[in-house]
Amino acid sequence: MAINKVVANAQEAIKGIESGMTLMLGGFGLCGIPENCITALTETNIINLTCISNNAGVDDFGLGLLLQKRQIKKMISSYVGENEEFERQMLNAELEVDLIPQGTLAERCRAAGAGIPAFFTPAGYGTEVAEGKEVRVFNGKPHILEHAFDADFAIVKAWKGDTAGNLIFKGTARNFNPLMAMAGKITIAEVEELVEPGELDPGQIHTPGIFIQRIFKGTNYEKRIEQLTTS
Repeated sequence: MAINKVVANAQEAIKGIESGMTLMLGGFGLCGIPENCITALTETNIINLTCISNNAGVDDFGLGLLLQKRQIKKMISSYVGENEEFERQMLNAELEVDLIPQGTLAERCRAAGAGIPAFFTPAGYGTEVAEGKEVRVFNGKPHILEHAFDADFAIVKAWKGDTAGNLIFKGTARNFNPLMAMAGKITIAEVEELVEPGELDPGQIHTPGIFIQRIFKGTNYEKRIEQLTTS
């Protein structure tokens, strides 16, 4: 019989997250971000978080809300150009920032989930990204050593899931979410639709429930567009 991993809401899902922890948060831009859990975190007094996320949200949405409340000590990201408060904190040395090539960010997530402690990649060689890192040559090309992430919690957002934690992501929301879902010591999934085991087509499942410890049905998703361009 499948284990029921359902919790009541975001507030219950984030229990155990403490100040100083490292969190992975899925999404690309504002697509597929765990909106409910981010909001729940803003309602706490948790501070000094290290957040691993491709983006840092925008000023009044997503991780931008945690930045506004000064709950984030360090951002590990790939692209952060849509957040003025992020820029202000970084330029004033109020926020530690580790910018990583996007493919390396994804692979450091994937490696963590696959149990691979480190890997070599050519991305970033000869730039500031490579400073202080081991270099080895493969097939005549220099590569730098990168380590898998070590996150206390991974928080992801899926379109549909079942009570055993099996997840299906929809469209572009299948970005960093499946990689991060595998990589946290504890993984929280918020979903738009929550069903019973057996209702999902096994062939369509992107993340097996074995990787998920807590799941809940989210509410009031805004699904904002980061940059809206019209003709």
